[in-house]
Amino acid sequence: MTDFAVRLYRTGGPDVLNCEPIDLAAPDTGEVRVRQRAVGVNFIDIYHRSGLYPVPLPSGLGQEASGVVEAVGPGVTEVSVGDRVAYAGGPLGAYASARNIAADRLVKLPEGIDFDLAAALMLKGLTAHYLLRRTCRVEAGDALLIHAAAGGVGLIACQWARALGAVVIGTVSTPDKAELARAHGCEHVLVGVAPADLASRVRALTGGRGVRVVYDGIGRDTFMASLDCLAPLGMMVSYGNSSGPVAPVEPALLSQKGSLFLTRPALFHYIAARDDLVAAADELFARVLDGTLHINIRQRHALAECALAHEALAARRTTGSTILLPH
Repeated sequence: MTDFAVRLYRTGGPDVLNCEPIDLAAPDTGEVRVRQRAVGVNFIDIYHRSGLYPVPLPSGLGQEASGVVEAVGPGVTEVSVGDRVAYAGGPLGAYASARNIAADRLVKLPEGIDFDLAAALMLKGLTAHYLLRRTCRVEAGDALLIHAAAGGVGLIACQWARALGAVVIGTVSTPDKAELARAHGCEHVLVGVAPADLASRVRALTGGRGVRVVYDGIGRDTFMASLDCLAPLGMMVSYGNSSGPVAPVEPALLSQKGSLFLTRPALFHYIAARDDLVAAADELFARVLDGTLHINIRQRHALAECALAHEALAARRTTGSTILLPH
């Protein structure tokens, strides 16, 4: 069987993605070979491809996939040949039919979580987990604002926050996306609201107070408006840059707007320790299996069509999750 992987020799648009045959060596110490069944597509992949987040070239691409352990290297104790597994993070290279990866980055899939679901779930679901359960631990009665509420992370975060008893306000760009967000726990949906009007709309929904936390994966276009949506002592969680990087911020601005907190978190710090990775994945899987979270896979592409997936994601023509199918 010939294996294939997507390689990146220069940064730029989707046309720089090359799907080419590879020869995999035997797994090294601590590694396993995973025969991949589905691969997740995420906005961070676009950041790597475009050069917004620089990576050494040439490089693989992608950080999330699921599959079956096909071979194990010396010293591996976490998984065995034949185990159904998934991962999020680690070295770039998930856009592949098979790959070698450190065994301690894998989690075993429970019954009821299939390969497509796992590939759509891991990075976005673990992101929603750290945002809601660790960065700012959401409690019943909290009001919060989630940008891009119909996106992959947004749909998971809306459901989870609503289940925790929060008042969920979301922003979307179209009426169709608004209906999807409402169906996934978003109590108040703001459609196509200009940044200049966002704070007044949010405060009208919160009795003038504002929200406890804003989860903003959009970046430049929404950052300043998001700060104005926060109640005093509120937290601004800027976790993505889909519209471009945020301009430098003068710390005194946070004081002027109500002694606000600002953080720019990344998933990989939250799951760097294996115990934290396994605990987060276990909680995520449990919420899927008990019906709290419903994962929407709205787009499927062959691995060789990854450029089309990137074009649609960058143009905001997608909702929910996008996966690539290697076989």
